[in-house]
Amino acid sequence: MLEIVSSSVFYQIAALLVIAAVLGVAGMLIRLPLIVSFLLVGVIAGPSVLGLVEASEHIELLAELGITILLFLVGLKLDLGMIRTLGAVAVVAGVGQILLTAGFGFGLCLWLGYDAATSLYLAGALTFSSTIIIVKLLSDKREIDSLHGRIAIGVLIVQDLAVVLAMVLLSALTGARDGADAAEAGVGSNLFQIAMIIGEGAVIVGGVWLFIRYGATRLLALLGRSPELLIAFAIGWAAFLAALLDHLGFSKELGGLIAGVSLASTPFRESIAARLAPLRDFLLLFFFIALGAELDIGQLGGELGAAAALSLFVLIGKPLIVMAIVGLMGYRRRTGFLAGAALGQISEFSLIFTAMGVALGHVGPEVMSLTTLIGLATIGLSSYFVLSSQGIYRWLEPALGVFERHAAATDEIDARTEVDHDVDIILFGLGRYGGDIWRGLRQRGLSVLGVDFDPAAVRHWQAQGLPACYGDAGDPDFPESLPLDRARWVVCAVPQQQQGLVHDNAKFTLLQAVRRHGFTGKVALAAHDAHEAIEMRRQGVDVILMPFVDAARQAVEAVVEADDIARGAGSPQAAPDAAEQIFLADEERSDS
Repeated sequence: MLEIVSSSVFYQIAALLVIAAVLGVAGMLIRLPLIVSFLLVGVIAGPSVLGLVEASEHIELLAELGITILLFLVGLKLDLGMIRTLGAVAVVAGVGQILLTAGFGFGLCLWLGYDAATSLYLAGALTFSSTIIIVKLLSDKREIDSLHGRIAIGVLIVQDLAVVLAMVLLSALTGARDGADAAEAGVGSNLFQIAMIIGEGAVIVGGVWLFIRYGATRLLALLGRSPELLIAFAIGWAAFLAALLDHLGFSKELGGLIAGVSLASTPFRESIAARLAPLRDFLLLFFFIALGAELDIGQLGGELGAAAALSLFVLIGKPLIVMAIVGLMGYRRRTGFLAGAALGQISEFSLIFTAMGVALGHVGPEVMSLTTLIGLATIGLSSYFVLSSQGIYRWLEPALGVFERHAAATDEIDARTEVDHDVDIILFGLGRYGGDIWRGLRQRGLSVLGVDFDPAAVRHWQAQGLPACYGDAGDPDFPESLPLDRARWVVCAVPQQQQGLVHDNAKFTLLQAVRRHGFTGKVALAAHDAHEAIEMRRQGVDVILMPFVDAARQAVEAVVEADDIARGAGSPQAAPDAAEQIFLADEERSDS
């Protein structure tokens, strides 16, 4: 069978895709990231096991296209404005994490016996975290819009900028390597080579700027009339700049990145990114397969100790660094822990970064194998760590007090909100849904105390003169500080959380906490699916809010009412909405 597969490049690619599909499904069942599954495909199909990967040139070509498109999409999404919206915490945490992780990682690698060049590349590889993995996990847990999720995303953006600088630096070194013979000709030739690199870079940047300023939007508006032509141009543009910069002595990776940046200011970038994402994922499969195939299992015996030490540093040390920085900036330990936990792995860019070092001859191929092994360990283990981070935090919470300032910025927010009067309703969650509920309740003359996990949201409502305080629905001790004895209702409108065990859901944690602290009023919780609603009903929740169901019901009633009026049938009596159900239940309580 192996002889048949090896007889044709097509058969080899087909076999790799079949193995990738099988391992991908198996990995999905145990919540293993696809990157890890694809790396394992390379290991199994590589020379260490089955020896299927013989069409290395073809796989390498597909891998290079995948990297080019990946960096094209990174450039396309590179948005400096997002850092400004996240505030200082994104910049400080991102830059601080990069510097401290690289510094400690460099020292650790030297202590393990590696030379300075190898230690430098390994330290850089340990610094980056996987955007693909983090965004996927946070999206699955519905925590992208949470405070810790936004901090983690902000750190990733800063890391992307660091990747850009690293690619530029390595590209310059590539040009210097191509002119290495000039080193023997004297200082003048070296200076000339450097001047040539700077000049070529200036010409490229200038040309791209002119394209962005005068041609990109007009050209894409013309091509946008045909979606297929638009995507064909995007791929061709990325490949063209990648080939051009590679020819000029830079790198294909930098060319793809610049191609993406050149189109990032156009109104078509989201459409291009959405259409190219599946192609990127397909081509990256071959990049990870190629990396896995290069992992020589027979030579890993001497690297296992170093891989274990560096993996532990990434899994534990890097989150602790983020926790320390976030805590010093005045955020609660839970925020720092959850943000740091999301960053406890290395990135696909770590593998690309190390691969470029190998191509330049700065480090040996064994460093690539070591980085790949660290990637397998950290990406796989951190995924389970992130998915269980809420439970792990509750277990470690007593020991994490050192990461929280006593005079934290969030504590200052709490101190400005002193409730000295009766409160009708304590509302958790001041986002779009919770904010609309708050407005409706106040219009009916009810006194509402708002609680949110995002200090920015708290400050927004306080600036409008409304009572609001910082708090976490998932913190079982927080409700003790609330005026539960003066409130009639506790309403929780926080976004959907990770599904699974009841204790992993902040809404159920809040329900149990307010009851434990002696709250005798009624509780209304927002459910986002039928299973959650059934569990809430089982636990005795008084009112279950169904945002999506209620919105759909109101939309249907609005359409039917408009249709009846158009036909002269009059206006039907609308059913009470979710907020009105609270007051109906409250009136029944008062009557009884």
